[in-house]
Amino acid sequence: MSDSAQINSSTDASTGAVSASGKKEVKLPGLFAFKEGMSTIYSATGEAIPVTVLRYDPWIVTQLKTEPKEGYSSVQLACLPKKKKNSTQAQRKHLGKAGFENGARFVKELRTEAPGDAAVGDQLSIDSLIAGDKVKLTGTSKGHGFVGSVKRWNFAGGPASHGSKFHRQPGSVGNRTWPGRVMPGKKFPGHYGDETISVKNVEIVEVNRAENVLFVKGPVPGSRNSLVKLMKD
Repeated sequence: MSDSAQINSSTDASTGAVSASGKKEVKLPGLFAFKEGMSTIYSATGEAIPVTVLRYDPWIVTQLKTEPKEGYSSVQLACLPKKKKNSTQAQRKHLGKAGFENGARFVKELRTEAPGDAAVGDQLSIDSLIAGDKVKLTGTSKGHGFVGSVKRWNFAGGPASHGSKFHRQPGSVGNRTWPGRVMPGKKFPGHYGDETISVKNVEIVEVNRAENVLFVKGPVPGSRNSLVKLMKD
């Protein structure tokens, strides 16, 4: 297991680090990546570490928002160009300044102060995170569609034996004559999953700059190829 700094030494953005595409790199306290799946890597002592592999695609700075102008500070980023027929004229005009002539598939923000030398068109460096960092992961959980209350709310259900006539039903939901109605918030069958999930204190195990992948310890919410946000705690 090697540190990202050992894989490919890179200077800080303020010293003019340049990516493989020739763009100036900028470091921020977080980044976005795409989930690839889970694997296992081994430490120097032979310990097996379950990790999730996150693929990093280049994210380009498209706007620098400031407190006086927009009311808050953030860095707007875009990734993966899309077809012209799928973008609007406003998107093409706004993102064209950063090189996305036909718009971008993903446009996100990191709520943080931009470095002093950051500019539109710079590339977010994968070295923004290094091995050992603790981050907060945010992703969208897998959607399961419409499911019953037993699966959705982890109800115990009834006896599984023959003749019970009560197996996976939600049970009684009503009240007496007063209030005579089902109270709001009652746990019923419905849409399950497809929610924003955050996990704190997740350790960055390794950052491989050569392959543009990150390894984080443990599972990550979401399906394969879903977008994951990583922010330093």
